[in-house]
Amino acid sequence: MKGIFKWAARAGVLAGVSGFLGVLVCLMLGAPVAGAAPADEPDIRAIRLWAGPKATRVVLDVSEPVSHSLFSLQSPARVVVDLGPSRLALSDVPAGSGLVRRIRSAKRPEGGVRVVLDLAGEARARSFLMPPGDGHGHRLVIDLESRTGPAPVVTHRLEHGRELVIAIDAGHGGQDPGALGRRGTREKNVTLDIARRLAALINKEPGMRPVMIRDGDYYLTLRQRIEKARKHRADLFVSIHADAFKNTTARGSSVYVLSSKGATDEAARWLAERENAADLVGGVSLDDKDQVLASVLLDLSQTAAIGASMEVGEHVLSGLGSLGKLHKRSVQQAGFAVLKSPDIPSILIETAFISNPEEERLLTSNRHQQRIATAVLTGVRRYFRENAPPGSWLAENRGSGRTASIEHVISRGDTLTGIADRYNVSLGDLRRKNRLRHDRIRIGQVLVIPPPGT
Repeated sequence: MKGIFKWAARAGVLAGVSGFLGVLVCLMLGAPVAGAAPADEPDIRAIRLWAGPKATRVVLDVSEPVSHSLFSLQSPARVVVDLGPSRLALSDVPAGSGLVRRIRSAKRPEGGVRVVLDLAGEARARSFLMPPGDGHGHRLVIDLESRTGPAPVVTHRLEHGRELVIAIDAGHGGQDPGALGRRGTREKNVTLDIARRLAALINKEPGMRPVMIRDGDYYLTLRQRIEKARKHRADLFVSIHADAFKNTTARGSSVYVLSSKGATDEAARWLAERENAADLVGGVSLDDKDQVLASVLLDLSQTAAIGASMEVGEHVLSGLGSLGKLHKRSVQQAGFAVLKSPDIPSILIETAFISNPEEERLLTSNRHQQRIATAVLTGVRRYFRENAPPGSWLAENRGSGRTASIEHVISRGDTLTGIADRYNVSLGDLRRKNRLRHDRIRIGQVLVIPPPGT
């Protein structure tokens, strides 16, 4: 009997050792061990949020694709996202913004992770996975759209004619940061700063009214930008960007308009969807026109829009030239999707190279941002002085002296005589308007250009 107990004890020890070795082998080989979380579960690494006026995007950064389901609950309004086998690896959760009042997350008892979005109001929700790209890994995206209808578009009218609507588009935004400078400057922030300054200047212009396409750090598709400009019946679309290139010596401003190839591609798209494109071309619907007539109407509208875009682009490029070197001395043409509205003159401005250390520094300077905005306004104002649409306040007050004066920012090489010649005004009028006692001027000084013949 004593021998049996000895054998049993020895067997138990061996079994314990064998079990320990088995666990050790499993760990070395990466095999799952009972009671431990599977090693291949995706990590929920971060949650990011961008809020717009009518939509909010929530992004979950995950280590690899993860299965999930999404559903909405009411009283109170919230969206629940249940993720399959996964682990929480969050350092923090962003504060609520836009349509999201609060974000909560927790491990589910049955496995996986639950993320709850407490909403500020009713919203439609959709979700999708995005593969690695743009400096990010795998992502689960939840888009929320307000269920409340869009605010009515108000067309302002002055006592003598309507205001011109200038749509100002700050490039990129939200999860799309645009180009990145060496000092960490993000294009989306620079473009928004300049766009806001331009809007403030236009807001002071008699007969003009700005519309900000993006007025916060949120994402809009290129089509949404076009649609918002058309909804507000914009007379001009100005998209603000900052260029980048692998060669850090590249510098200067450029202005782009739509290319003929880009226009052809866009025409094909509009014609394919013309049944849904009511009130498309200058107030003319294409849905009841045959293919040939619809194509001719669209071609005429696009040709006129590109011609006007070229003209306003030349004026803006001239204004930007007063700030320093231009990267391209003539207006360029390209197939940028954001320029493809068939009935709105549209320009895209590359203000400077964010990849150039010196220009990156300038782009973050309040003073230089204001100079860029002033130069763009100068070009826009000059174009509309020469091409005021019938029925507009500018058209009805042209030559009345009630329009604002042009401003010119002094740059290297400028002379007072040269400026007077450039704007077709007399040297005496230029001196009197700016109360100058001599012809000495300094770089950065702003001169008010009087209307010709005053």
